[in-house]
Formats: sequence, structure tokens, C-alpha cells
Amino acid sequence: MDALSYKTISANKATVSKEWVVVDAEGHNLGRLASKVAMILRGKYKPSYTPHVDCGDNVIVINSEKINLTGAKMDDKVYTRHTGYPGGQRTLTAKVMQAKNPAMLVEKAVKGMLPKNKLGAQLFRNLNVVVGSEHNHAAQKPKTINLNDLK
Repeated sequence: MDALSYKTISANKATVSKEWVVVDAEGHNLGRLASKVAMILRGKYKPSYTPHVDCGDNVIVINSEKINLTGAKMDDKVYTRHTGYPGGQRTLTAKVMQAKNPAMLVEKAVKGMLPKNKLGAQLFRNLNVVVGSEHNHAAQKPKTINLNDLK
């Protein structure tokens, strides 16, 4: 057998084929939706996946206000931030955050499932979360996918 016929092919920025994908968040649980969206952003559903390259698709999440949180997480889940000033720690519950900006719930969940490095920051820029069912990326001709079909 020829040893050269078994070369590992590594994707790079020039050889990656990126697509636009629409995901409907209506009726999905937050964590399960976020993990699948993070895998799509990362490119793990593609056979040409390469860990150190942005080979994932651009994802548009619509209907982010209709996301589910199981149990008592709406009241118990707390998001903490700090203003940078002494005594500046601020907290929000998931219910308050969903009332203020429902897209932020999905963005925070997906960002927490991406790598914590420059590649993760670059992948996060490929995520667009929209409140409502209308998005302004029709020119990219995104295809709609069903998250229940993904493993």
C-alpha cells in the first residue's frame, strides 16, 4: 500500500466553505439549543473539521424570546457582572434578563460553550441572535435547519 494515500487533510482559511444557517429557538431548552449552536459555529458537524481553524457556519438564531428554561431557573439562575468600581457587583435573574434583552440569554449560553481564546472570540462573531422571526440577513440566502435532526 502506498503510504501517501493516507494523508490527513487539514483545513485552512482558504479551503473552508462557510454557509449561513437559520435556527428557530421556539420551544427549545436553552442549554440544549446553545450546545448545538456552538457545535455548528465550531464546525464539528462537518467532515473537514479542524480544531484550530474557524471552519463553522454563520448562525442566525430567531425567536430568542420563546426559549425555555426548565425547573425554577427563571427565578434561580443569576447572571453576575462587575462595573469595575468598588462595590460594583451587579446581578440579574434570567427572568429580568429575558424581559430586558432575550437575545442576551442565548448569546451568553453559546459564548460559554465556545473556546476561551482568540478562536472562540472569532467564532462568536459568526453568531447573530434576533428577537422575533424576522432577520436582516436574507441576502446571504441562509438555509433553515432543524436542531432535532442533529445529534
